Amino acid sequence: MNKPRGLYIHVPFCLTKCPYCDFYSVPFSHKTAREYANAVIRNLSRYDEPFRTVYFGGGTPILLAPYIGDILRSIRVESGAEVTAEANPCLCSPKTLEQLRSAGVNRLSIGVQSLNGGELSALGRRHSALQAEQAVLTAKSAGFDDISADIMLAIPKQTEASLSETTARLAELPLTHISAYLLKIEPRTPFGKTPPETPDEDETAALYLSAVKQLGALGFSQYEISNFAKAGFESRHNLIYWRREEYLGIGPAAHSFYNGKRFAVPRDIRRFIESPAQAEEITDDCPDETEERVMLGLRLSEGIPEELWKPLESRLRFVPREYYTIKNGRLALTAQGFLLSNEIIALLLS
Repeated sequence: MNKPRGLYIHVPFCLTKCPYCDFYSVPFSHKTAREYANAVIRNLSRYDEPFRTVYFGGGTPILLAPYIGDILRSIRVESGAEVTAEANPCLCSPKTLEQLRSAGVNRLSIGVQSLNGGELSALGRRHSALQAEQAVLTAKSAGFDDISADIMLAIPKQTEASLSETTARLAELPLTHISAYLLKIEPRTPFGKTPPETPDEDETAALYLSAVKQLGALGFSQYEISNFAKAGFESRHNLIYWRREEYLGIGPAAHSFYNGKRFAVPRDIRRFIESPAQAEEITDDCPDETEERVMLGLRLSEGIPEELWKPLESRLRFVPREYYTIKNGRLALTAQGFLLSNEIIALLLS
């Protein structure tokens, strides 16, 4: 019998589109949200299996709060499963968060991005720093004991001092997890068409290493390139991806690794709503297990076991020693190595 899988549900609604975001989303309407929720439930009815994690990503999943309970009741969720919903701070009202909590969501991921007003404005965010802090406190009051905050690094106007202030203020809040992502300029976005002035490569490296050091000192241990957690609060759902375990994706733009195949759903909400079953385009019908375990495993601080890196040892000698460690037979990248992970992984697998 297969190990219970993870479930990812892509909620493709936003009130406004951030200028840096390339995730698939459409303008929110109550009518379309109701149709979308019905389509999700219809698609999930094809699967009679328990899920050990459920993740509502987006988009802005909190906009779907009235329907999340119906969706969760339509599937088998393992006892003790981690059920996450992403949330925008300006939508975290007590009523909405209590609705999510009573629906069965037990982990909240809040898109803070920064606690600096100038940086938030440069990113086109709808919320203020005060609203972001209040959202975390409201979530705690609503009964959430597992709360994550997303922040961004190398964004316009950011300095090591402003980043340090953001992380220090976040550490004073009842957070269990922080994700710190480097801003990537995507060609199809407004930032891609008119790039803002952002920190250069050296400044970006300094910001990343500063975040790693400070978050560690504040009690958030790095367990993946961009993710930091208090002990026992690592994202179980995201670990499924990085440990190359199987998950099902539902919704337009969702990806899956299911029954040994990788596939994706087209970025078309009307097609998703109107089709009896979501269209699924195979992206890899026979993925290379060893290669994927190396690529994904080297994103994690735990690294990869000897059975995976020993055959690559002749190439490892070309990687500077400060970029990796070998401990208890496992090869792992250091914080400096994470900054060059794509290049290092390409070299090892070449």
